[in-house]
Amino acid sequence: MRQRNSKKRGSKFVVIALLLLSIAGAGYVYTAPEFEREKPTVESQDNLFWNRKDPLKVELKDNIGLKSFELTLSDGVKSIIVGQGTFEANTKEKTLLVKYPKSKVLNPKAKRLTLKVTVTDKSLWNLMQGNTNEKIIDINVDYKRPNVNILANSYSITQGGSALVVFQAQDENLEKLYIEADGEKFKVQPYKKEGYYAALIAWPFQQNDFKAKIIAVDAADNKRMVDIPFYIKQHKYRVSWIQARDKFIDGKITDLASSNPDYASIDDRIDKLRAINETMRLKNEELIHSLSKSLSSDTLENWKIQKFYPLKNGKRVASYGDERHYYYKSKNNEVSHSYHVGYDLASTKMATIRSSNAGKVVYASDNGIYGNMPMIDHGLGLYTLYGHCSQLLVNEGDEVDAGQAIAKTGMSGLALGDHLHFGMLVQGIEVRPVEWFDQSWIRKNIDNVFKEADKIIKGQ
Repeated sequence: MRQRNSKKRGSKFVVIALLLLSIAGAGYVYTAPEFEREKPTVESQDNLFWNRKDPLKVELKDNIGLKSFELTLSDGVKSIIVGQGTFEANTKEKTLLVKYPKSKVLNPKAKRLTLKVTVTDKSLWNLMQGNTNEKIIDINVDYKRPNVNILANSYSITQGGSALVVFQAQDENLEKLYIEADGEKFKVQPYKKEGYYAALIAWPFQQNDFKAKIIAVDAADNKRMVDIPFYIKQHKYRVSWIQARDKFIDGKITDLASSNPDYASIDDRIDKLRAINETMRLKNEELIHSLSKSLSSDTLENWKIQKFYPLKNGKRVASYGDERHYYYKSKNNEVSHSYHVGYDLASTKMATIRSSNAGKVVYASDNGIYGNMPMIDHGLGLYTLYGHCSQLLVNEGDEVDAGQAIAKTGMSGLALGDHLHFGMLVQGIEVRPVEWFDQSWIRKNIDNVFKEADKIIKGQ
């Protein structure tokens, strides 16, 4: 009897032990990393455009490791496997390139395709089969390039100058549209009617060659590039050698340095000159460039500009584009280098500066070497700035009228005499003010271009 009870107790212990082992095993399966239950991910938009030339990109990810994949492309009637395989050990991320199949299984005229992506990870979950994820991607097939037609453009462009182009760009899936000129990108503004655009562009004065083209790219990455047929006029800008005297360094240069904590501790004369004439100058110009890059996306109905005449009876004291080399004591001891990117005018002391055209004030404050400086947006990417002012008569955000007084000339910033530093920019690039001083140039290169384009647009 006692032996039978012992056997019963032994059986209970075995059952309990097995139950505990089962619970422990189940707990291990549910908690061990190799039995994780997180599905791998397929990173791609649900809807894509495809030109069938460039491969589609599909990114796969998993927290422990990818195992295998399969890619199936379908036109709605027939399907074909366009990729399958396994991954190397410890592969957690992989970008797959999907190419359009060379076989003729799919309908070559199909405008809609689907791509089924199936991916499995290396988990031991699901009876050692791993976690599987599947994604269906809808594809719009588009292999036609955007249509671009130039309506009118300025006949020529001068090194350091400006030009205008009006054109048509059409594509139901148009995604990018801009003008590229030797590495610079210019935004375009909608003009008059849907599908028409206008843009001012600039040739940086430090670049010897110039070539501009309109670039249109659709959602499927089909690209159209059209050259703008400008007659190129090169221009040689002045090179000046200026002696940096101690009086200049100990005066204006030191005054600017001491007012800025970034340069106040510099004692060496030459280091101080370089800090202001180069480092501070570039920082000030960076602000100017950033302020003048904006272009409205609103449809432009018309754009009329009058010649700029900011200072009555103003006489030129320095030209745009001068390359200035500063030397100390001896001409063979060059100590600094800079460019003058404006046009200096002087008349009487504290003379009234006026905005020749309407616009919006985008800046009205001190800007280092430029001193007190209002800056105005005149539309279509054209901006004007007025440096070294003694007094500002406008505030940032003000709308100004043509002929309105905006400031008084002065000696603020890096100025040795009372004058106006007048600058003009097209989308962040300095351009020749003398062109915009000339009403005849404006008529030929701006007004007539719009008139020619308007005739075509009106007839559409």
